Amino acid sequence: MLIKTINAVLAVIAGVGGALVLFWLLNRLVGLLPGKWEDRLKPYVYIGPAFLAISLYLIYPAIQTINFSFANADSTAYVGLDNYTSLLGSAGFRSTLVNTLLWIVIVPAVTIALGLGIAVLADRLRPRAEKLAKTAIFMPMAISAVGAGTIWRFVYATNPPGEPQIGVQNAIVTGLGFDPVSWLQITDFKFNSLELMVMLLWAQVGFSMVLLSAAIKGVPADTLEAARIDGASERQIFRKVIVPQIRGTIITVFVTVTIGVMKLFDIVYVMTNGDFNTNVIGVQFFNELFTNFNNGHAAAIVVMLMIAIIPIMIYQVRHFRTEEAGR
Repeated sequence: MLIKTINAVLAVIAGVGGALVLFWLLNRLVGLLPGKWEDRLKPYVYIGPAFLAISLYLIYPAIQTINFSFANADSTAYVGLDNYTSLLGSAGFRSTLVNTLLWIVIVPAVTIALGLGIAVLADRLRPRAEKLAKTAIFMPMAISAVGAGTIWRFVYATNPPGEPQIGVQNAIVTGLGFDPVSWLQITDFKFNSLELMVMLLWAQVGFSMVLLSAAIKGVPADTLEAARIDGASERQIFRKVIVPQIRGTIITVFVTVTIGVMKLFDIVYVMTNGDFNTNVIGVQFFNELFTNFNNGHAAAIVVMLMIAIIPIMIYQVRHFRTEEAGR
């Protein structure tokens, strides 16, 4: 543990210190140039290292991934579109796509609804009670997804009938006189996937609540008072005054959660590893790369995921530009 701590401290010192030294040296070098050249080159000197890092760690790997998606399992020969046709022609992969789509449809919408409801209710509490409630609800965000998955495995844990049940749900079920249930093996109506979604909602609602609560507090009090004077009910004020004014924040939270869900891996991997028809794109990619050692299939999955995320990112950028233009 001591060695790991020392390594972490050294990494922070070397990273921050190295960046400071690099920019100091570059600034000194540019400062030696004549006035006009210094003014012309200084912006490029400052953005140069960042652009180089983005090119090295993002753009180049993305190009290589696209290249490998057209190659065979060990990336030694090109096979055209075989990886894509093989994956899309597989019933198992199509089921994985359906599961991922189910997560995308349900989790962001429910996260927004719960976060908005909690934000509105918390806003009506006294300041001290509001802080305590928000802290408790936001606390799961401080837990890593792997740690949260381990916690929730105990919630859904199942022991054979007659043995003590350490799982919370089965303790309740057996306490009521019923047999224990293997919760994560119930595939009817995607019930086990829905139970995994409950865990992600538990972790994400706090994030949604904090941002939406801040947006609600930013709604001008004069607007709310004017609506009340005009005879609007609290429900009408919420739907027709508050929600339209925080629409930008709602969209931002929705897009952020959606992108996170599309990249979902750790929760499903820790809880089921994609078994019992709970597989998602992230777990499929991991298993193709590190279990099946099929670089071509893994790269093709990443490319399909990138293609799916690009329209969402374009919409997000356009939304930000619209928001900025309206200010």
